[in-house]
Amino acid sequence: MLGTLKTEPARSRPDLLAPPVAAALGRWPADATVPVDDVLVAPIDPTLADTAAFCAAYDVGLDASANCVVVAGRREGTLRYAACVVLATTRADVNGVVRRHLDVRKASFAPMADAVGLTGMEYGGITPIGLPESWPILVDARVVTTPYVIVGSGVRHSKIALPGSALALLPGAEVIEGLARPAA
Repeated sequence: MLGTLKTEPARSRPDLLAPPVAAALGRWPADATVPVDDVLVAPIDPTLADTAAFCAAYDVGLDASANCVVVAGRREGTLRYAACVVLATTRADVNGVVRRHLDVRKASFAPMADAVGLTGMEYGGITPIGLPESWPILVDARVVTTPYVIVGSGVRHSKIALPGSALALLPGAEVIEGLARPAA
């Protein structure tokens, strides 16, 4: 499930987290159905942060690894952002489900500079934990049924492992059936 990752409670290793992620874990509700100590972190080689390379190097299945992508769309002159969390075996339906959810004419992946600047996280390490609270976090239903899922930590030199159900508890999270389609 967690492959060869050497995990420990994420709260105890802020050096392995982007500042917004560490701050969000500090605000984790004490009475949450998933305790904050179930959110784990593991150091990794930053050159292996991209999903396929990471999964191969650390013996983690693509079905236990999730990607968090930042999507943007414009409506009446206003730019709207959302984060989509999907398993690595799938791809977010950006111009279908996501576009309709954001109520925009066209949705696309946010430019790298925007995603990094707005989240305070490194590209390739963006995670749903610690995103701007005004953003919806769209989580594919398959992710929340995964016992433990691996996501970014906000930086490229580590990964977070947590129960998939914990992602449904994040501020702004919405679990959406059919958010993603199987990857080709």
